[in-house]
Amino acid sequence: MKYYIVLFGTFLMLASCSSKKEEKQKDPPASDTTMHYAVTTVQKGGVSVALKLPAKLAAYQEVSIFPKVNGYVQSVLVDIGSRVSKGQLLMVLEDPELEQAMLQAKERYERSKADLSIDKENYVRLLEAAKTPGAISPLDVSAARTKVQADSSLSNAEKANWKYQETMLGYLKVYAPFSGVITERNVHPGALVSAAIKDQRMLELKDIAHLRLQIDVPEDIAAHFKDKDTVAFYTSAFPGKRNIGFVSRNSYNVNPQFRTQRMEVDVYNNNYTLSPGMFVEVQLFTKGNPNAMTVPKSAIITSTERKYVTVVRNGKAVKVDVRTGNDNGTKVEVYGDLQPGETIITNPTDDIKEGSTIHI
Repeated sequence: MKYYIVLFGTFLMLASCSSKKEEKQKDPPASDTTMHYAVTTVQKGGVSVALKLPAKLAAYQEVSIFPKVNGYVQSVLVDIGSRVSKGQLLMVLEDPELEQAMLQAKERYERSKADLSIDKENYVRLLEAAKTPGAISPLDVSAARTKVQADSSLSNAEKANWKYQETMLGYLKVYAPFSGVITERNVHPGALVSAAIKDQRMLELKDIAHLRLQIDVPEDIAAHFKDKDTVAFYTSAFPGKRNIGFVSRNSYNVNPQFRTQRMEVDVYNNNYTLSPGMFVEVQLFTKGNPNAMTVPKSAIITSTERKYVTVVRNGKAVKVDVRTGNDNGTKVEVYGDLQPGETIITNPTDDIKEGSTIHI
């Protein structure tokens, strides 16, 4: 009897343990797919970014002065560093042969004018005499008229040749085409210069009071800049000194090699503290694309296959592919199938499955 009681008790204990185990197995977690994440909303508008780029200063105008005619340098009235005004005489050349050619051309023109005057007078007298019937042959009148026309053409040609020689003679005096500074001088009195030598630069003139700040801006940033946008720049010659300019010109042309677009800023340098050729550091402030969507930088997941954000739609996770734009370190411009006001996860992980239930 005691044997059966012990077995029965053992059976009850086993049954109780088995029942408790089954109860534990029947109690599942609250939800296998429900997760709690921090969220925010998609905002419309661009991201303002301060961009640092290298740039250089160039003269607003510059010209290399070459000889137009052959000759000897008689005098050079300027030197390196000379400030000159527009129309100022810079140097004088001499060429006796050219002077003689001009004088001869002038004499030929004067002689042609005299011949034309005589022929005109003769033609007028023949016309008067021809009024008397039979006094002058019509052929003589016609010949006289033709001679007047030929002499007139010859006189015009001689005049043109004289003016040409006079113009060439004028090239012996070299004048400044604009105001600026002489930055290079390569000739001295007595030197022979020739128009046939293409690389014989006598002087170089640059407009220093007005400079061009030339900036090569990456194409994805250049599209956001307009005329009159503010530009700040710093030079190594004056550390810490902040200079301000405004976008004056945009090339609207992308360099296919570097994928950059040239922009220029006018810099007025009346005190001549800056010089062409200086390299500077430029700070550009872009307002961003007003049609872009803005999200926290932490909301973007980048993998080897895609770049996306996780949107919460109807309580479910939806991965939306995006392209990024301006990035200020905290917020990023994105382009994709997003709408302003949509809810996105601020710190998603790649483990979130498409369609997972998201509890906010």
